Amino acid sequence: MALTPETYYLKRNQHAPNNAYPVLVYRQCLPLPVSEAKTTTFLEAHSWERKGVWGHIGVRHFHPNVHECYGVIAGESTMLVGCGSDDPDESGQQIELSVGDVIVLPAGTGHCNLQSTKDFLYVGVYPAGAPLYKAELGKEGADVAALWQEVDSVVMPMEDPVTGKDGALFELWIKPDSMEDA
Repeated sequence: MALTPETYYLKRNQHAPNNAYPVLVYRQCLPLPVSEAKTTTFLEAHSWERKGVWGHIGVRHFHPNVHECYGVIAGESTMLVGCGSDDPDESGQQIELSVGDVIVLPAGTGHCNLQSTKDFLYVGVYPAGAPLYKAELGKEGADVAALWQEVDSVVMPMEDPVTGKDGALFELWIKPDSMEDA
């Protein structure tokens, strides 16, 4: 069964570098019944490594040095992507997530949870061999040009975390000539 993710293209803005690669959202793709153990096994089978389980994180941030993926194992959340701490909500995209969904955030993508149910939890995975994530807040005065260079140097994952070596990630994560073309 082929899975086609939703795609969200974000422009670079004043406080978050974002990425020319789109955010990918796979709906209801986790093995049933959804659990932390099954989700971890499923995502790690595609050359991604679990780094933790988290819930609601309301602080806007981004990781300029690594791509990341969340497998939602409980609850629901509205995630805001594309904004740094000092950007208005309107400069980003709100995405509703629920149990069974997977979201893939390319390096540099600003993100936070705007609102979540009390039971919201997700397994966080990162490409095999990737460095430990570095969190940036996207505050006024950040050197966005340097952050963009760091984002642009992050290597492509070996596999799509949901569909493996022939996954949609490789068809959709193609850099345009410039971020303005994204």
